Amino acid sequence: MAGRPGRLGTWLKMAAVGIAVCVGGPAFVVWVQPTEEELFKRYNPELQKRSLERRYERQKEFDDFVTQLKEHSKSDKPIWTVQEEAIRKQREESLRQDFRNAEEQKAKQEAMRREAGLGKSAGGPESTEKSS
Repeated sequence: MAGRPGRLGTWLKMAAVGIAVCVGGPAFVVWVQPTEEELFKRYNPELQKRSLERRYERQKEFDDFVTQLKEHSKSDKPIWTVQEEAIRKQREESLRQDFRNAEEQKAKQEAMRREAGLGKSAGGPESTEKSS
């Protein structure tokens, strides 16, 4: 029976060490890890200025992303398939818009060519008057 008290002591020691590691490890990380404000203060002034300028932009992008996630999560489908469908629709719409822009550009060029063609035909009689 001499072996029993030693085992209990070992178990108690291991439990204490386990609790110390499980609680003390994360507590140590929190204590050592700098806050965002401390990191920001360590930036050089140029980086601080650039970070402040882009802050609103990044917050807006994040808010848009969260809004999209909320809308996608309303669907019965898994969110990754809904996101893929949304990306595919966005690409298709972008291609349609590019096609429309190209068609408009072609129409503008054709109109400019017609105007230039009309201007040349109207200039024809003027050039004959100068040559006579």
